[in-house]
Amino acid sequence: MNELPRQTAAHSSWYRWFPALDWLGSYRSGWFRADFAAGITLAAYLLPAGIGDASLAGLPPEAGLYACLFSGLVFWMFCSSNHTSITVTSAISLLLGSSLGELAQGDVSRFGALAAGTAILVAGLAFLAWAFRAGVIVKFISETVLIGFKAGVALYLASTQLPKLFGISGSHGNFWERFWGFITHLDKTNVASLALGAAALAVLILGKSFLPNRPVAIVVVVGGIVAASMTNMEARGVKLLGPVPEGLPPLSLPALQWSDINTLLPLALACFLLGAVETVAIGRMFGQKHGYRLDSNREFLALAGANLAAGLGQGFPVSGGMSQSLVNESAGARTPLSSFIAAGIILVVAVFLSGTLRNLPQPVLAAIVLFAVTGLIKVAALKHLWQFHRGEFAIAMAATLGVLGSGLLRGVMLGVVISILMLLRRASRPHIAFLGRIPGTQRFSDMDRHPDNLRIPGGLLIRVESSILYFNTDHIVDTLRARIASATEPVKLVLFDLSNVPVIDLAGAEMLKSIQRELTAEGVELRIVEARSGVRDFLRIEGLGENVSRFKSLADLVGDFEQQERFRETLAPSRAERSFTEKGEARP
Repeated sequence: MNELPRQTAAHSSWYRWFPALDWLGSYRSGWFRADFAAGITLAAYLLPAGIGDASLAGLPPEAGLYACLFSGLVFWMFCSSNHTSITVTSAISLLLGSSLGELAQGDVSRFGALAAGTAILVAGLAFLAWAFRAGVIVKFISETVLIGFKAGVALYLASTQLPKLFGISGSHGNFWERFWGFITHLDKTNVASLALGAAALAVLILGKSFLPNRPVAIVVVVGGIVAASMTNMEARGVKLLGPVPEGLPPLSLPALQWSDINTLLPLALACFLLGAVETVAIGRMFGQKHGYRLDSNREFLALAGANLAAGLGQGFPVSGGMSQSLVNESAGARTPLSSFIAAGIILVVAVFLSGTLRNLPQPVLAAIVLFAVTGLIKVAALKHLWQFHRGEFAIAMAATLGVLGSGLLRGVMLGVVISILMLLRRASRPHIAFLGRIPGTQRFSDMDRHPDNLRIPGGLLIRVESSILYFNTDHIVDTLRARIASATEPVKLVLFDLSNVPVIDLAGAEMLKSIQRELTAEGVELRIVEARSGVRDFLRIEGLGENVSRFKSLADLVGDFEQQERFRETLAPSRAERSFTEKGEARP
């Protein structure tokens, strides 16, 4: 599907604030049937997800319904992706549940207020990111770190849901404490709970294999409610969801104090980073597949509106959901209107049918969550890292262990720190190529990658493949000195190829001036070639203009140097002539 037609007035203020006006003006009646069918299918996935993730967050089930409902009514108006679905997610839900428990101190109403307040803070951060056009910030968390983080989240989630599946009491603490508590209490397994949960899990697995992209989860939910209602499972020790209030809550600000805002800010930042990365990644994937352009800044505006609505509606933070978005796309959605239709269906359930959810067995919910988190562990990606990028694999494992050992909030922060450190390490140690002539040509390439290249006798050709900035100048100098020291013959010319240097700062210019002084003292010439105009102007201001060749290429300067060397050789006396001259003898 090609990108939807855009109206000429799209740059007006109304279109800037409400991007949906853009594509609604060109909406075709033939698309509605596909959007309506996709909306029904999407709602069937969002309902059990909202209930299950609310339990992960330590909130009542209606909080998950409210979050999906209110965010869904808003997100579609602002997003630029035609297929992304806004929803509660397992990672953010568990992050909330593990972080807000101590703050709420057992007060259920305060817990809900803190969760709603976090959503509003996430909305504020997303709005600031949109206002400052900070779409680039989502790239600060590398894919490697996300792979490890998601694996840690999946394992942590499993440690919280396995006790529910087996019908035993779960323990508290980090992953290792929860897992050990589960192992030591296996003898207290409730057979009825395990049988029901295992049956639900089996249906979900079979449904994925034989009925892909179908709302099997809603069938499992209905089947669990019917089974619990007909067999009185509660009497057998199977825990049920319990009462779910009907109707809608009043839209209002959560009852928080100003001191709570500072306390919640780190959590809100972690939720925002997770939500932003996931939402933009989903939108970019669908944009590439269907041929339309994703505006990551517009996704921030959509996240801001969705989280504000969720917070005012007594929900909790939301983001784009990968599995729900895949369901939306595979069901035939053509525009974001499918998300609005799904939210309307959830509205009907919340107002009129929520009472039927009270008999939903907890083991069935646990099975739904466990099945969902299996998609977080990317076994193929981890295997690829292990085989080809051991350093990246170590980073992914550090993120995983950070989640398991320190909890989700610290795990997120650790992931951000690791990503930034990776970025700084790569930026501070750019690749430096020493060039040789490609045989039979006047072109040059990296001799380390192409050992057959011809070395230039007496010349050292160096190409820095990044900007030259204050944090990588030492690496450049050390690499150059090491290569000069290891040269098998005296170096007479050092030729810097700056064709791959987009930017140079004052420290970079000072580094080149320092190299020039050192080389001049040793009788070595320094030349700079193929610098971009901005770099060339900067070097001229800093006193290196005489060393910069503006109108000659790398091949031209190498040719000039070789010609000079040949001319010197013709002028220099032979060894025999020098020997006779030194002895005062006549030449034979």
